[in-house]
Amino acid sequence: MALLPRLFLMPSIEALQKLLEQDPADAFVLYGLAHEYAKLSQHDTAVGYYDRCIAADAGYCYAYYHKARSQQSMGKVDDARKTINAGIKVAKKAGDDHAEYELRALLEGMDD
Repeated sequence: MALLPRLFLMPSIEALQKLLEQDPADAFVLYGLAHEYAKLSQHDTAVGYYDRCIAADAGYCYAYYHKARSQQSMGKVDDARKTINAGIKVAKKAGDDHAEYELRALLEGMDD
């Protein structure tokens, strides 16, 4: 494990930005950046990267889930619901039952 580059052990925002420079439409890297900003509670920035991830790969189901979580954290509940509903449609189309379940559970939890 010591032979693996640090990037694969603990991706930092700086390392992810360098990867993004190589391919600005890399959905995996965009998702990683969004997730890192969300962990720092920089949800506005995270949502921007989730949007870019979805634009690069509309089928990236978990980007919808985590984008909605960030929106919810910012108090944008209506936007989060719209994001979840869009994600459910994408998950259904992709046949990703697990993602659909997770998105539906998130939506139901918002209604409590």
